[in-house]
Amino acid sequence: MVETPERRRLTEADEGGAPWREWGPYLSERAWGSVREDYSADGDAWSYFPFDHARSRVYRWSEDGLAGLSNLNQDWCFALAFWNGRDPILKERAFGLGNAEGNHGEDAKDYWWYEDATPTGSWLSWRYHYPQGEFPYARLRAENAGRSKDLGEFELVDTGVFDEDRYFVITADYAKASPQAYAIRLTVANQGPETETLHVLPHLWLRNMWAWGRASDIEDAVDAGLVGVSGAPGRLTARHPHFSPVTLADASGLGPEPLLCDNETNAEFLFRGENGSDYPKDGIGDHVVHGAATVNPELEGTKGALHYVLELAPGEERVVYLTLTAEEEEEALVEDVLVERRQEADAFYAEVAPAGASAQDARIMRQAYAGLVWAKQFYHYDVHRWTEGDPAQPLPPAHRAHDRNQSWAHLWARDIILMPDPWEYPWFAAWDLAFHCVAMVGIDPGFAKQQLYTFLSQRYQHPNGKFPAYEWDFDDVNPPVLAWAALVVYRANGHDLDFLRACFHKLLLDFTFWVNRKDAEENNIFEGGFLGLDNIGPFDRSKLPVDGVLEQSDGTGWMGFYCLSMLEISMELGLHDPIYEEMACKFAEHFAYIAAAINDCGLWDEEDGFFYDRLRRGNGSELVVRVRSMVGVIPLLASLPIERATLDRLPRFSRHLEEFTTRRPEYMRAICRPHAKGGILFSLVNPAQAERVMARVADPDEFRSPYGLRSLSLAHRDKPFEADLDGIHTSVDYEPGESRSGLFGGNSNWRGPVWMPMNYLMVHTIENILDALDGTPTKIDRRELASQLRGGLIDLFRPDGNGRRPVIGDVPLFQRDPRWAERPWFYEYFHGDSGRGLGAAHQTGWTALVAELIRS
Repeated sequence: MVETPERRRLTEADEGGAPWREWGPYLSERAWGSVREDYSADGDAWSYFPFDHARSRVYRWSEDGLAGLSNLNQDWCFALAFWNGRDPILKERAFGLGNAEGNHGEDAKDYWWYEDATPTGSWLSWRYHYPQGEFPYARLRAENAGRSKDLGEFELVDTGVFDEDRYFVITADYAKASPQAYAIRLTVANQGPETETLHVLPHLWLRNMWAWGRASDIEDAVDAGLVGVSGAPGRLTARHPHFSPVTLADASGLGPEPLLCDNETNAEFLFRGENGSDYPKDGIGDHVVHGAATVNPELEGTKGALHYVLELAPGEERVVYLTLTAEEEEEALVEDVLVERRQEADAFYAEVAPAGASAQDARIMRQAYAGLVWAKQFYHYDVHRWTEGDPAQPLPPAHRAHDRNQSWAHLWARDIILMPDPWEYPWFAAWDLAFHCVAMVGIDPGFAKQQLYTFLSQRYQHPNGKFPAYEWDFDDVNPPVLAWAALVVYRANGHDLDFLRACFHKLLLDFTFWVNRKDAEENNIFEGGFLGLDNIGPFDRSKLPVDGVLEQSDGTGWMGFYCLSMLEISMELGLHDPIYEEMACKFAEHFAYIAAAINDCGLWDEEDGFFYDRLRRGNGSELVVRVRSMVGVIPLLASLPIERATLDRLPRFSRHLEEFTTRRPEYMRAICRPHAKGGILFSLVNPAQAERVMARVADPDEFRSPYGLRSLSLAHRDKPFEADLDGIHTSVDYEPGESRSGLFGGNSNWRGPVWMPMNYLMVHTIENILDALDGTPTKIDRRELASQLRGGLIDLFRPDGNGRRPVIGDVPLFQRDPRWAERPWFYEYFHGDSGRGLGAAHQTGWTALVAELIRS
């Protein structure tokens, strides 16, 4: 590995030599509409704190903004704002629809990209396309509200605001001169045919910690004048007991006007109440847009902006330079720092890219990693305090909707966490985080390791052993993939045994939770409900419409996968400490029980050659849910080859296997299949089953699309599954794009699209067992299938022979104009036939796995 400057910074950060991660892109794109900010009785977070309140109302738990930065505790925040002279409000944050406002749920309507980033945030680049005409907020709401689920979403480009290129291209580049000093370059280009004026307002403000009656030290400091933001010509300085003064300063000599207000709610405007400040949070916006006297003439407050007014001729480009420092930096060095850090970023990614990678693949990989770095977000949530409310605020309702997260009073988070999507999902999800860590090892294995340490800590893990799913419902269960992720991160961090031991003991508690709580009949057939697959089934698997138990092929497959991951960790630890061989014996035996159960208890359908869920009714009847979906493919993931050399180093484990399979030969099929290299292969499925399921996986008329595996078989397009449950009609048909089902609300759409994390695991599984099965007769060229899947997933982002990127879809502007076409978005999932991106547009969290597909 080449010792590039960025690699040295990572080493210094990991070893505590320099705090290169102290400042970074930790400000979310959205904080409104989140569970943390919801103190309502009905639990409708989107309505309780909507977009229209965000400019005027103080956040309790975190902040948001465009292209934002903060320190680790988000004491101070930096972000950009703009005004085109026509909008009714400042463009301070990305606009999007709440859950009930769109025909396919929540989605962002602005267009921005995470262009580039190094893992320490030493180099960051962000791009935004801002219309010059009035932003059509009302029309976007009305058009989407009036559409049925049979139609696609009405997007910003559909309004015509980008016609005749009437928009600004805004690029923000950030380069660290030191761990606590950024050089900033804002580049604005007028793409339109007429001279236009753009107001540029970089903001510096303090997160409000003093309005809640919970931080006496900050409240006292506010009273003493030790907390605030002060203005001077071309300069803003933030002071606070938690950090040395931070200064935002003009380095262009353009003389921007400082504007100051307070990060306080405009209660008079929102609630007809009494304001605590004469210059509340929306004061800067009202002053710029309406000329109101809503900024403090004394140039004091807790929120400030430097106001630039740029007039640009058609095609003209203007540049604004700034510094953001906790130290005095020479302004003359700004451009030098920017050039140097960009060059260092090039060197870093040249080392990361695999030999022989095309320039296009290297660029896709780099932009995927950039989105992953920008997905690092400050996440603050104390469930106990949230439930109780704050002493200085009105108490929340005694019984809030569904008593959300009430059993998680111990959960206390104030961390930088890899989020799925900084706008649509600005909160953690347990299984998303596992994939985020697996992707992150390609550029920053130390941070991936820290993420798992954090999430597996007692601050997150429930006393019963469970890990929280996601903030909308911590009690839900995500697929148990954290053990697998821990192994990947362990191998990327020089085989740190202390890390692996720490993870193992916490994971052991979670595994026990699954065994005790998600196996209703105690027969090693598991349930789980949601399990990340959303509405892929005919009914809500977490809330059955009739009395009974849903025995899940995916739940059981995931537990087999979990069991093998724990077995693999036990063996790795056992190679260095024989006591762990006992745990390896335990997991090997437990896996045998699960393998027998999935095959003997009705989940395998011999006639169809596929695994299905089974609904066991309270009245004794059963329904086999014959939906060919990823539910029935997941058992394939539970495969683990072990070489003879490893077995020879684990004599106690090897003796136990021999004794167990001699005593219980019926379990031999699960754990003693011959391995091509003289070892053994653990697998939930036997070769005949694997062949039949793989035949469906490889079939273009079923799962295999040109761009990876569909989540539902194409066969259901002509043959939908239908069933009646006590008068309730349920059905599933193939829907390659947005689902027409409102089963879960929002954009829970998994009835056909391609889903990156499942595809990544399938590629990994197929390649992982190739050598183990070498010589086993098969009709399927698995090596070729793995190559096709890998190539198809990368092809989502590559331009084809006509220069068309499937992920971008059919919008002519996006496909033909290089200002748009050269920068794909990294979507949540992809159309099962065309590959068009769907769902959250910046879910580079798990979609960054495409970078690992390229790198490996």
